[in-house]
Amino acid sequence: MDWYTKRRFGDLADDAAQRFGNREALVFEGKHYSFAEQAAEVDRAAKGLMAAGVEKGDHVAFWFNNRDAWIFIAFALAKIGAVMVPINTRFRTKDLEYVVRQSDSKILITHDRSGPIDYLEMVRDVIALPASNEAIDDPSFPILRHVIIVGEETASGTLSWDALTQLGAAISDAELAARTASIDPDDPVIIMYTSGTTGFPKGVVHTHKLLRNIEDRCFRLAIAPTDTILNYLPLFHAFGYSEGALASLVTGARQIITETFDPDECLDLVTREKATIMHGFEAHLKGLTEAQEANPRDVSSLRTGLFAAGMHSATPVVRRGLEVLAPLRSVSGYGMTEVWVGAGIGSLDDDLKLRCESSGTAGLGYELRIVDLETGQAQPVGEPGELQVKGYSVMLKYYKKPKETAATFTEDGWFKTGDSAVWLDNGYFRFLGRYKDMLKVGGENVDPMEAEGLLLEHPEVHQVAVVGMPDDRLTEVPVAYVQRVPESNMEEGAVIAHCRGKLASFKIPHSVVFVDDFPMTASGKIRKVELRKDAKKLVAKN
Repeated sequence: MDWYTKRRFGDLADDAAQRFGNREALVFEGKHYSFAEQAAEVDRAAKGLMAAGVEKGDHVAFWFNNRDAWIFIAFALAKIGAVMVPINTRFRTKDLEYVVRQSDSKILITHDRSGPIDYLEMVRDVIALPASNEAIDDPSFPILRHVIIVGEETASGTLSWDALTQLGAAISDAELAARTASIDPDDPVIIMYTSGTTGFPKGVVHTHKLLRNIEDRCFRLAIAPTDTILNYLPLFHAFGYSEGALASLVTGARQIITETFDPDECLDLVTREKATIMHGFEAHLKGLTEAQEANPRDVSSLRTGLFAAGMHSATPVVRRGLEVLAPLRSVSGYGMTEVWVGAGIGSLDDDLKLRCESSGTAGLGYELRIVDLETGQAQPVGEPGELQVKGYSVMLKYYKKPKETAATFTEDGWFKTGDSAVWLDNGYFRFLGRYKDMLKVGGENVDPMEAEGLLLEHPEVHQVAVVGMPDDRLTEVPVAYVQRVPESNMEEGAVIAHCRGKLASFKIPHSVVFVDDFPMTASGKIRKVELRKDAKKLVAKN
């Protein structure tokens, strides 16, 4: 027998309700749900989906912002054996069209409107909806049958979520239990599309075995029913879904979700709700730090959270954040959609240097290696190479992309992350960045994050990204895109002067472009691919 008892996503709400009952489970915009109430809402949603004709194995696209209903519908889909296809809410018509078609989704669930964004209008631009609520018959989407709208008003050509949940009341508990019992934990449960920073996004297929990954990491972080997770990360992204929605149900920790990331709102919630855990990327920690410095709150309840800190650019951000948001003790880590969260992870008792300058060591169930791309040989301590991963949490495949799937694995079965990393002398490693982000300046390898980390220490630099600009003599040279702090009049000379004497001459930006903001991925990372395109345009103009 397998030593690990397999679990299913769809059982989590019931299991948590049995264990924790009337203890508070979920908070969203003033609405509070106990674990028992949350499980009841999941069942209500599951029956509504069955009433809509969702069968075991159907793919259901879910284009939905953070809110309580996201939790109910997501776990309802798992409970009835559907495969959830969460869609980035920053995607617009082109990406929506691609994901719904490529994923073979039978149902699309979305808002009518969320804030200023009219999701229904974009759906109408992409999909030929019927005149009534009959099945969709659009040759561009041969699998798609219905669009379900979660909103206050009904819309022609779509199904109303409220109406479906009313119809679902006629489905018995026994029917729902029979459907749930038929689900194999080795079946796919989610197809999560990558951010699409280079070309079209790819659908990463995972099974229920991710629950073991989450249980291992929650144990590593000592997450308990007494914890409160503040989750401002997008739930359609692996980080927010895994470390918020799933971690809460696995551990019994209370979860507070916000629709978007607003640093001031989040810090107010920490104070009011006594949040103990929050996770994020460099951009989140920077925003929280600046908001706390501008308006100090009582954040004494904060205990820990995953904040990726290996990159040079993140080091000063994490150091400052841990000072300002004390007693928060971050744990560094590494992950990506294809290998999930925690492929690399630190420890609660790591010292400040490891918290700020490493990406942890191999997580439970993972093997890591760093290889020279030219020779394929393992790199020694201190020599950068490509990070490669093995483990049970690595994806099954890219959906309907066998060539891309094959290309991303080595002949001996290691997943090629495309990330550059280096071993430290204590068994930990440091993530250096994407290989495509590395520069080649006159034959010299340049890690742009060295300049980024240095420039972030300047008091007038709010955010910075360094990319390569084509150069006839040196092949390419660094150019810094800089977002100044409010009211700063910092000029190009000051940016470059801050680097002189601290960096090798070939690592110093040759020019500076000041920007009001950056193109960002949903996970809070700068889309450098767009900056590189802009840099090429600048060369053409000159």
